[in-house]
Amino acid sequence: MSLPADDISPFAARRRRVLDWMQAQGGGVAVIATAPQAMRNRDADYPYRHDSDFYYLTGFIEPEAWLVLIAGADPRAVLFCRARNEAHEIWEGLRVGPEAAAGRFGMDDAHPVDSLDELLPEWLLDQPSLWLSQTANEATCKRVQAWMQTARGLGRSGARPPSALRDINPLLADMRLVKDAAEIASMRRAARISAGAHARAMRHVRPGMREYEIEAELLHEFRRHGAQGVAYNSIVASGANACILHYQAGDAELRDGELVLIDAGCEYDSYASDITRTFPVNGRYSGAQRALYDLTAAAQEAAAAATAPGRSWDDGHQAAVRVLAQGMLDEKLLRGSLDGVLESGAYTRFYMHRTGHWLGLDVHDVGDYRAAAPAPGAARPWRTLEPGMMLTIEPGIYVRRADDVPARFWDIGIRIEDDALVTETGCELITRGVPVDAREIEALMRE
Repeated sequence: MSLPADDISPFAARRRRVLDWMQAQGGGVAVIATAPQAMRNRDADYPYRHDSDFYYLTGFIEPEAWLVLIAGADPRAVLFCRARNEAHEIWEGLRVGPEAAAGRFGMDDAHPVDSLDELLPEWLLDQPSLWLSQTANEATCKRVQAWMQTARGLGRSGARPPSALRDINPLLADMRLVKDAAEIASMRRAARISAGAHARAMRHVRPGMREYEIEAELLHEFRRHGAQGVAYNSIVASGANACILHYQAGDAELRDGELVLIDAGCEYDSYASDITRTFPVNGRYSGAQRALYDLTAAAQEAAAAATAPGRSWDDGHQAAVRVLAQGMLDEKLLRGSLDGVLESGAYTRFYMHRTGHWLGLDVHDVGDYRAAAPAPGAARPWRTLEPGMMLTIEPGIYVRRADDVPARFWDIGIRIEDDALVTETGCELITRGVPVDAREIEALMRE
């Protein structure tokens, strides 16, 4: 059953902001669908997860729902959702139904979703623009084409369907980049739950366990504290598996003397968390492991120091790269000068990804990493950070076996990742409920 948040005012405020923006752009109708249900195999669906943009504007989590925003002299927000149906509710659970949905979700009106094809063509008449997501699935696009065709047939007394089809994604992406108080509260909760899950994994890990056993500990802690599920497929990678960036928990044995890398986060109230920690299976880092671990931690510290309002999105990455590259030289993983290694990109052999990404309703959240070009044909500068933005800070180092690599570093993969809220003066790492310092990790594991 879809329940509204404790306070539905943030959703109404976001809809009002979209309607005002549409009106400033000449008006029109915006249509936003939630995600379709997906079949896993015969008579079994994948766990349902609503569309993030749709939820951002509605707070509604049932499938088969649509939001229609009409900008004009009488701006309206209308929800289309499934009607109450006792036979279906016996199998699938209670539905809100359109009769109750308008009041509970702060809409101007609500209708059964079965009436969408009847009402939309008429609502499109004499509207200058139809606003849609340009990433809409094929079924949604076909339905929109049918509405436009029907609207053309309904034209009377000069009434016409919209002459322009416009993309609403850029607006919603920019809105979602800066989190409001309600979003930040949900993300803090997700961060606390996920940090507790990583701490639980550290306490439970023992040589001889399997990766999937550690994954089970994570899932237990997520659900025990009210998370709806995972924000993404959990990575539990032991030994050489940690050098595979998107490895998923398998059946590999956790061996004495190796590291295990866990990249896992829960989703709470539809908002993601994203944490990575790397720690020794036996509870103590070896000398080589500790050297690369401390290097990665220093790179994260440098990136966090460069994450502040007014700074470039790229500043944190460049700060981390500089620390990592110097460390690679110091440990004889690379040879040459720091400037030479940076200019040639030689460091990417051991650090091949960016230092972070946006975080929010999606684990890799929407939002452009670059600002608009200052002039036609000019290069687009990196986006400037603002208070309320949420991003990850996740440097790493991945050393595979190779003849030109010191053997003590073979098959060591390390990543450290935290979720950072940009504040008025810098950034706050909201996932530090699980330690990062190597000594603190070893102390926790002794518990």
